Amino acid sequence: MPNPRHGKRNAEASPTLSAPSRHSRGGGARTAPRHRRAVERVAELHRKVRRQRTDHAHKAALALVRDYDQVAHERLSIANMVRAPKPKPAPEAPGSFLPNGAASRAGLNRSILEVGWGVFLGILAQKAESAARIRIPVDPRNTSRTCPECGHVDDENRDGEKFQCTACGYRDHADRVGAWNVALRAGLVLPDVA
Repeated sequence: MPNPRHGKRNAEASPTLSAPSRHSRGGGARTAPRHRRAVERVAELHRKVRRQRTDHAHKAALALVRDYDQVAHERLSIANMVRAPKPKPAPEAPGSFLPNGAASRAGLNRSILEVGWGVFLGILAQKAESAARIRIPVDPRNTSRTCPECGHVDDENRDGEKFQCTACGYRDHADRVGAWNVALRAGLVLPDVA
């Protein structure tokens, strides 16, 4: 089930709601009410996105719990994944800093938070427990860099979305390889990988 990206879709649908600061707070009696209304519209948009994201997580988790007796997933530390990079002090100029990739990480962090993995995993845990299903969290290290055919681990195995083992030549989509490896680590019985 693909992620509908509710936050991005709602922000694109109503771009004027994304910037309440356009209405100045200190510009007199007429601008303060407009600013409050703009802030309330943005808050309502955020509440709508939260409801949509939660609804999608409930539906996706329910579908998994209904279809499968065992569900394996990567044990993700989302807080660590979206943590801002530490500043890199410039050795030749005290008080200044080198680029640390914070700007490029901001987009990735926004995407990770938009997906709502933490909400989904919490709902999945509740639904699996109430339906007496087995939920297996798996260590996520190297899941998309390990060949499911021969077990070879190499950074060169993965190139974006493409996976090609440098040892045995096995090819597949990197996400599918990650899913195979999560299932294998969880000890699930799988059909032939190829």
